[in-house]
Amino acid sequence: MRVTICAVGRLRAGPEKTLLDDYVTRFDRTGRGLGLGPVQVVEVEDRKGGGMAAEGDLLRRALPKGAVICTLDERGKLLSSPDFAGKLGAWRDAGRQDLALVIGGADGIDPALRAEAEFSISLGKMVWPHMLVRVMLAEQLYRAATILAGGPYHRS
Repeated sequence: MRVTICAVGRLRAGPEKTLLDDYVTRFDRTGRGLGLGPVQVVEVEDRKGGGMAAEGDLLRRALPKGAVICTLDERGKLLSSPDFAGKLGAWRDAGRQDLALVIGGADGIDPALRAEAEFSISLGKMVWPHMLVRVMLAEQLYRAATILAGGPYHRS
């Protein structure tokens, strides 16, 4: 199952980009034997200032056809890392070819796009900068792959 992280805004060179790239590489390496990956990061930017609706349209165009749409949203479901791994495994085992993990901009995800999602995940009750959410999500993808592989990275 291919994974696409669709996010608003451009992540420039720096520590966040370095961490994101590291966790994506780790996930790709670990997930390959599990039928997970590769991960592609697709960034969109509303240069015309159209707000959430315009960002939603750009994100929608970036989604792979037929993908499971999963938003990252403060109103989403709180999952433990093993539960997240189970969700990824279940989508893969159901024959889903693509998973799109959607990260909105500073104002969140357009409600119309949010309504199209099959699932929504919260990384906690706190709101995180969308640039850090990419890193946190990539780490959780890697952690999920190691859980599914039975590796020692995750300690519960």
